[in-house]
Amino acid sequence: MNDEAFIKKGYQISTDKTLLNFDVIFNYLDQHSYWAKGMPPEKLKKAIDSSLCFGVYKDDVQAGFARVVTDTATFAYLCDVFILPEYQGVGLSKWMMQTIMAHPELQGLRRWSLATLDAQGLYSQFGFSQITNPERWMQIFTPYIAE
Repeated sequence: MNDEAFIKKGYQISTDKTLLNFDVIFNYLDQHSYWAKGMPPEKLKKAIDSSLCFGVYKDDVQAGFARVVTDTATFAYLCDVFILPEYQGVGLSKWMMQTIMAHPELQGLRRWSLATLDAQGLYSQFGFSQITNPERWMQIFTPYIAE
């Protein structure tokens, strides 16, 4: 489905942070995601403030979200991607990915990265693949403590 088809059905994608419904985003990440359980709300606010965020809306109601941590020149890390369950199954995740990958500030980057447990099929459609030479990558991982 193309942009026009989604727009005709009342959907939109925007990077305008004033449209984001923080409570919906926080609730999903804290209660339903496997990757951000226990993230304190103040950390999420800071993360949103420091990222390029994409909100998906149906008739002005938050339906999905993604954020890109980037320098807009060489690197982007895609994270916190979700479509709420009641809006799944109509192609919104693909549309959101098309929109993210086409964003003018994200063109010509040398490297994109993301981590996923179960959405490799989606991301591979947009050129993502397993990391080559994983032995070169290192991390410090400090998980949130879910209460």
